[in-house]
Amino acid sequence: MNAPKFLNVNGTAFHQELKKRVNDYFTETRKSITGNFNLYFKAILFWTAYIALYVHVLFFTPVAWVAVLECIVMGGLTAAIGFNVMHDGGHGSFSDSKFWNYIAAFSVNALGASAIIWNNKHNIVHHTYTNIDGVDDDIEIKPMLRMCSSQKKYFLHRFQHYYFWVLYSLLLLVWVFKSDYAKYFRRKVGVVPIKKMSIFEHVAFWIAKAGYLFMMVVLPIMLVGFLPWLVGFLTIAFVAGFVLSIVFQLAHTVEETAFPVPADSNKIEEEWALHQLKTTANFATRNRLISWLVGGLNFQIEHHLFPKISHIHYPAISKIIKQTCEEYGIRYIEHRRMRHAIVSHVSHLKRMGRV
Repeated sequence: MNAPKFLNVNGTAFHQELKKRVNDYFTETRKSITGNFNLYFKAILFWTAYIALYVHVLFFTPVAWVAVLECIVMGGLTAAIGFNVMHDGGHGSFSDSKFWNYIAAFSVNALGASAIIWNNKHNIVHHTYTNIDGVDDDIEIKPMLRMCSSQKKYFLHRFQHYYFWVLYSLLLLVWVFKSDYAKYFRRKVGVVPIKKMSIFEHVAFWIAKAGYLFMMVVLPIMLVGFLPWLVGFLTIAFVAGFVLSIVFQLAHTVEETAFPVPADSNKIEEEWALHQLKTTANFATRNRLISWLVGGLNFQIEHHLFPKISHIHYPAISKIIKQTCEEYGIRYIEHRRMRHAIVSHVSHLKRMGRV
C-alpha cells in the first residue's frame, strides 16, 4: 500500500481554535516553546550519571552484584536520555539553538540507534500516520504480536498478553542491530521512502554504529571479559528495551485508542488532529515523578498535537487541550494511573489475540 492522505488538509475549526489558544498561552506568558534550565539540568544529570556508571563498571570492576545493579540503572538512564534529551532534540524543541537541538538529537547515536533513521521513522511516519496498519512502523511487530484487528491473526497470539513482557525487553537489541540496518538498506520505513541521504549522513550513520560497537562491545570485552560483558550488556539492553516499549505502547495501543483503516480511495476520512486524538492516550499525568522520568511522554496527546513544543510545557497546555476537547465534544483519552493504562494495554492484546 501507499501512504494514505488526510481529507481535510487545512484543519477543522476545532484544530484552528486549539492552535490559537495554545499560541495565545505562550504569547501571554512570554515563554519560549522550547526547553529551559530544568530540561538542561536534567539532560546534564542523566548523561553525567550514565557516563559515571559506564566508567565505574568498566575501569573499577565492582563486585558482580554491584555491577549488575549499575547496569540496571544504566538501562533506565538509556531510556531516560532517549525520552528527555534525544526526543526533544529530534523534534527541535530542546533549545532555541539549532546547534543544541542537533547535539541533543544525535545523542541517540551514543546509545546505539541512528538519529537519521529515527527522524524518518518517528517524526515523519509515526507522527503523521499514527496507528495505521501497514504504514506506522511502531505497531509492526508481526508475526510475534498482533496489535490491531487488520493484522493477520495466528494461534500464538492467543497468548500474546502473557509473553509480550519478554518481547518488549528485546526492543533495543532489535532496533540497534537489525531495524536501523534494514531501513537503511531498504531506503524505506514501511512503505514510506526515506529522503535521500547526503554523503555526510551516510558517513555519520556508519561512524555512529562503529563507535557504539567499540564502546559497548569491543572495549568492554577487552577490559572485563566476554561473559561479564554479556551479562552487563544484556541487562542494560533488556531494561532499556522494556521501558522504551511500555511507555510507547501505553500511549497508543490500549483498549480506547483507534486503528483507522484508509478508505478505498486510500484516504483517512477525518482531519489529522482528530486522528491523533483517536489514536493517542495519556497516562499518569498527575504523577510528577513519572512525568519527569519519561520526558512528559505520558502527555502523549499534547506531544502528538504539538510535537515542536518541549515536554516541559505539556502539563500547562494539557489543560487548554482538554478544555477545548470538552467544548467541541471530542474525546480526550486518559488513564489516571499508570497501572490502569497497563491493564488496558494487556486487555487490548488479549482481545487482539482472540477476535
